Amino acid sequence: MTIDAPIVRRTPEGSILSRYRFLRRFIRMAAPFWTTEDRWKAIGLTAGLVLLTLAQVVLAIWTNYWNGALFDALGERSTSRFLAQIGIFAIIFSLTMAVAAMHLQVKKRLQISWRGWLTRHVIDRWMSEKRHYRLTFTPGEHDNPDGRIADDINIVTDLAISLSHTLVYSLLILGSFVDILLSVAGGTTVSLNGSSLHVPGYMVVLAFAYAGAGTVMGLILGQPLVRSTNGLQTVEANFRFGLARAREQAEAIALVGGEKMERQRSFALFSDIREWWGRQTLAYTWILFFTSGYGALLPVFPILVCAPQYIAGTMSLGVLMQTAQAFQKLTSALSWPIDNLADMARWSASANRVLSLHDDLAALDEQPVDGMEERIEFATAAIPTLIISDLHISRPEGPHVLDGFDVEIREGERVLIDGDADAAVDLFKVVAGLWPWGRGRVLLPKDRSIFFMPQRPFIPHGSLRTAISYPDEPDLFDDNVIRAALDHAGLGYLTMRLGDVEAWDQVLTQRGQQRLGFARLFLHRPSWIFMQEASDAFDPKGEEKMMETLRHEFPDATIMTIGFHPALERFHDRKLCLERAENARLVPISKDGS
Repeated sequence: MTIDAPIVRRTPEGSILSRYRFLRRFIRMAAPFWTTEDRWKAIGLTAGLVLLTLAQVVLAIWTNYWNGALFDALGERSTSRFLAQIGIFAIIFSLTMAVAAMHLQVKKRLQISWRGWLTRHVIDRWMSEKRHYRLTFTPGEHDNPDGRIADDINIVTDLAISLSHTLVYSLLILGSFVDILLSVAGGTTVSLNGSSLHVPGYMVVLAFAYAGAGTVMGLILGQPLVRSTNGLQTVEANFRFGLARAREQAEAIALVGGEKMERQRSFALFSDIREWWGRQTLAYTWILFFTSGYGALLPVFPILVCAPQYIAGTMSLGVLMQTAQAFQKLTSALSWPIDNLADMARWSASANRVLSLHDDLAALDEQPVDGMEERIEFATAAIPTLIISDLHISRPEGPHVLDGFDVEIREGERVLIDGDADAAVDLFKVVAGLWPWGRGRVLLPKDRSIFFMPQRPFIPHGSLRTAISYPDEPDLFDDNVIRAALDHAGLGYLTMRLGDVEAWDQVLTQRGQQRLGFARLFLHRPSWIFMQEASDAFDPKGEEKMMETLRHEFPDATIMTIGFHPALERFHDRKLCLERAENARLVPISKDGS
């Protein structure tokens, strides 16, 4: 994974067919929210949102008719009618506030519910079947998956519901106010070359023309905004990832004096943000330049058009103002695309990022990586024995790194694996199920699970009890059992700090972290153990003592150890030495250990 250069992605553009396919992919990913076990809650919230939207439309229609009645009362200088309209407005005002408040509550609950479901759905796929690891070796647009899950899903669900609400509202307003405008404005007569032409519903025609011209111009000016928004979101994610990486590796950076390089790297990443920010700002400027004039003319245009009828006495003041307001409502509904162009650009960019991650995770189970047509087959042996047959391990960047490897490791054996470090680590990944690319067959021992100990154990933030119990819940283990595991691992001085919440990966030294890995081993008590240089940070005496404790605590366990110094040989029954041949392939050579 790289953070040095932004990867610019284009949102779905072009033909109507491509946009349709994009929307269909999104619906296929996100729509099952309404068919899950919580579907009745989702359906209820959606129905409530629709009903409240209908209430908003009814209030808008009522307000339009009230507006006409008010100005008619003013035109007639009727105090009684004016006071009556004030009383009606008080009712409209109260209902509008109540509906708006309830609408916000329902909309927010629906948004967080949908976001929660989609977040769980994507994380379940990401953190299952080792996909989070294998994804790093797979080509595609899935960089910064954490940002896509935390930020883009939030944007996608929030804007999808907001845009859907405003679209439904606009469509209902469109249907309602077309009828109102036809009834109140009527038609007009135009004189051409001495003849008169009656134009029915002329204000509706003008509203469609006005909004159509604005929409076309907005879509043309909005294309740069779509591209720049997508690019900006990508470089922002790269910048966040770079800062997070520097924070996580603070000690290593400080020890080697890498602050200058990290500053330069951060400034370079921010310069990408500055570039795309400038592009987005320019795109926003053109849109604002157009929409500000478009919006300023909207309330004035219908009054200018209807003014001759009012002056001629064929239209009352109330009808004039009602027509002007209905024209604005109708035009605003027709202008939904241009009014929501920026939000649609943000939604499209984020939806594309989420879909890319979702689709690439799904493709991991269907397609090989970089044209590798073969895969390693995994199954369970009929006996408690690890059997590896004709194993060929492939890498994306080159040829096989291990060819024709065969081995059987029986229950209770202790096997040391040394020789070429890359080959040994690749074998560790294959047995762990992290690397399926290549060919051959791996039969895992029947009714046995293998406990894998990497060179650097992952230590989650939280209490020491949580760190030791990982990946299981800490409540599964008694505190006395945990303290005994710490004693066996040489961390007895920490037994009184089980409840302390710390960043233990920063508190403990590398040796302390490896001892914590052994404490997990003593706590979980597996019968099959595979260690990858799990004691390389120990001093010789400390490593010898740990291996003696391991032999004492697990006398019948099967142990496979990747290690590269002779002192480990006496703790194992045999040794597998992986060496590089002249043809640059790794060929296994089996030896008897001393």
